[in-house]
Amino acid sequence: MAALKHGDSVWSIGGGQILAAGQPILDVLDLACIRGDRAIFAGLSFSVPAGGALLLTGANGAGKSSLLRVIAGLLPAAEGEVLLEGTSARSDAAGHALRLRYISSQDALKPALTVAENLAFYAALWGGEVTPALEALGLGALASLPGRVLSTGQRRRLALARLALAPTRLWLLDEPSLGLDAASVARLGTLMARHRAAGGAILAATHLPLPLPDAVELKL
Repeated sequence: MAALKHGDSVWSIGGGQILAAGQPILDVLDLACIRGDRAIFAGLSFSVPAGGALLLTGANGAGKSSLLRVIAGLLPAAEGEVLLEGTSARSDAAGHALRLRYISSQDALKPALTVAENLAFYAALWGGEVTPALEALGLGALASLPGRVLSTGQRRRLALARLALAPTRLWLLDEPSLGLDAASVARLGTLMARHRAAGGAILAATHLPLPLPDAVELKL
């Protein structure tokens, strides 16, 4: 796995080379994030190509989750630009949100709704079929259970099942394998491989190994 480190003037996939044909899916240009009176990161630039994967690593508080939230449009950037397929996130905030999937470290489930109903909420927003998405994460047999009875791993799988709804070009994943057993990590790996094979890109923050062959590591 190639590795990049905080402090480089530019963080680029493959030493500045695009790893797949065509334009990059994601361009981050001189990005800075400030929380209170603290600069979380600054001068951050990198590109992720179609089929590419970038792993964000580093200590707690290094800015991994903040970076994902800025790219998702949920936190304002103090400086710099985020481009998704060449379009600025600032110029089309609503369209930007629809062209990516952000899965935070919090599962954000409604405990009173069933497993199928929780996922149907997102299917109504984005499109896609609920049953195949549940099956992709091994949740078909749990479809009628209320969210409140799910284990930690089952809750995480239900959050990740949103990725198997309507396709998007970019996935932003915050600790996606947290609470998953080996079989569930394998299912996630299959889902990520299909996304990359279809030309999608992945940016994932993690403390744990992920099944992302040929991913580049960016240490904050």
